[in-house]
Amino acid sequence: MQGYNCVAVFNETADQVLMCKRKKNPYMGLSNFVGGKIELDEDGLEAAYRELEEETGITKDDIILSHFMDFTYHLGNCCLQVYVGRLNKSVEVSGDENELYWSDLDNNFFDTTKYAGEGNLGHIIMHIEMYKNDLLK
Repeated sequence: MQGYNCVAVFNETADQVLMCKRKKNPYMGLSNFVGGKIELDEDGLEAAYRELEEETGITKDDIILSHFMDFTYHLGNCCLQVYVGRLNKSVEVSGDENELYWSDLDNNFFDTTKYAGEGNLGHIIMHIEMYKNDLLK
């Protein structure tokens, strides 16, 4: 089973989440969390930190990630691991893979005309909100 990850990064005050507007398929033109493929020799957390640094410049010194949930797609033979963290300081994000931006949390992340993942981003954000006191301390 192929592993993938996505990382929900919150700013220092936890009132915005980092999004990327995808430049290629799948989900070209839609907003998503950053993330990518878990290599065969990596564990999930290691891969999440690697993808985060490659795509945004955010390092382990800037954030502590928590493994939050997984989505297993048996027919697609893949598993998506979701990680969450809050920046511990102001960080200038930059990357060439996708357009990065900070999003307010009052958006409709279930809107599949704007956001990737068939509504999963809305589901993830709602669950983060439920556990934010533990996740985003």
